[in-house]
Amino acid sequence: MSQKAPCLHMELPALTKFMPPAHPFDTSGLTDAGDDDKLREECGIFGVVGVTDAANFIALGLHALQHRGQEAGGIVTHDAETGFNQARRMGLVRDNFTSNEVMRTLPGTVGIGHVRYSTAGSKGQTAIRDVQPFFGEFAMGGAAIAHNGNITNAISLRRELIERGSIFQSSSDSECIIHLMARSMGRTIPDRMEEALRKVEGAFSVVAMTRSKLIGCRDPLGVRPLVLGKIGDGWALSSETCALDIIGADFVREIEPGEMVVISGKVVESFFPFRPRKSRFCIFEHVYFSRPDSILGGRSVYETREAIGRELAKEAPVEADLVCPVPDSGTPAAIGYSLESGIPYAMGIIRNQYMGRTFIEPTEQIRNMGVRLKLNVNRALIKDKRVILVDDSVVRGTTSIKIREMILDAGAKEVHFRIASPPTAWPCFYGVDTPQREKLLAANMSEDEMCAHLGVDSLRFISLDGLYRAVGEANGRNGKQPQYCDACFSGEYPVEPADMIEAGFRMKTAAE
Repeated sequence: MSQKAPCLHMELPALTKFMPPAHPFDTSGLTDAGDDDKLREECGIFGVVGVTDAANFIALGLHALQHRGQEAGGIVTHDAETGFNQARRMGLVRDNFTSNEVMRTLPGTVGIGHVRYSTAGSKGQTAIRDVQPFFGEFAMGGAAIAHNGNITNAISLRRELIERGSIFQSSSDSECIIHLMARSMGRTIPDRMEEALRKVEGAFSVVAMTRSKLIGCRDPLGVRPLVLGKIGDGWALSSETCALDIIGADFVREIEPGEMVVISGKVVESFFPFRPRKSRFCIFEHVYFSRPDSILGGRSVYETREAIGRELAKEAPVEADLVCPVPDSGTPAAIGYSLESGIPYAMGIIRNQYMGRTFIEPTEQIRNMGVRLKLNVNRALIKDKRVILVDDSVVRGTTSIKIREMILDAGAKEVHFRIASPPTAWPCFYGVDTPQREKLLAANMSEDEMCAHLGVDSLRFISLDGLYRAVGEANGRNGKQPQYCDACFSGEYPVEPADMIEAGFRMKTAAE
């Protein structure tokens, strides 16, 4: 018996229009990540089949994945009477996909959805034409596709496809997959999708749909996550297990690196169409991207982050009075540091939970407040204390400086930073929005120089081996055979970023 999703009721706001980006693709890694001073995942994907009111399930799933993309979202469904239906909107899921006005336009028992960030900076905001899922009509019927990751040969693929007559409608690298499917001679949509993905380099987790099938696929390295869930007689695919929880689905398993699943009715078919390769899952998913209530590799993300904090306390002890997280991403690691060190844990910094990304900054004075709009120091706890601040990463250091100023202004005696990841010295080209390398603090300074630049009493990062131990690798990184993709720390890219090299990016040399 099919499952019916609960329906939420809110009014649909007016849409905001944005100018399209200047660059032909969202080339993450060569752009400015904006003022948040955080690495940002760019996508969350979700799909269901065999349920009543698929769109409502998808909206709930995307809401749980909102941390993976807050600028735009889209849903495509299929219904026997109305055919394929789609809605794409700028802004948050709760503002766009919770009104009857919109959800009535998305009937069907199968569908997929997507939330995204654009790469920011000079290219501007997301354009509506770039919002996924993308849809294509083929000889054997229509298909929609949503992609999490980044195609590292997208510019060369686009160039080749345009020369052969393809007409692109967006600036997204993901549209290449639809055009490659259109040129394929495969007899079925899954066949065409398989052939298209064989020509793609980089990182991809994909959910796709036909009139009756749900398809999921991960790249051979398994850089980005994708999981399978069961909901009644239906099935779900999701970037993270937390989105399965919100719809009441049972987590079945992770989709394996290089695996494609085709789900129709009660049948889940599994294929491995790519040449087998050693898995290189993104280690930063454990540190920051995934929600702490998700499961990765059979292990709670929260428990892993607590273990990172414990390992950090072993590697970088310091005498202090309080361990305080930089909320919210530093919280589990701060708890682990406190438990291992015996130094009391305290919420020395409080986050304003109602501070949205669309906050209007009407004056220069308000803009200069920056971090203070989002975070406030708990002065009663901090005054006259030696404080250890635990954060997940230091990217450009701008936020760290402001937080240090706030802590000292509140009367702290000392400020010690402990970072739950190694120094981020290299950009990511596999679906994470990072600044240009010259803007990464760790690419230009030693740890001591960063400490002086930030103006703190001490600064220590967890070692790469320590991070590996915390995620369950007892022998650390294991030399030249890393078990994860850690290119943002090591500069060792598992897939050569061909487009970025063509654009001038310099790979790590032996001397580095």
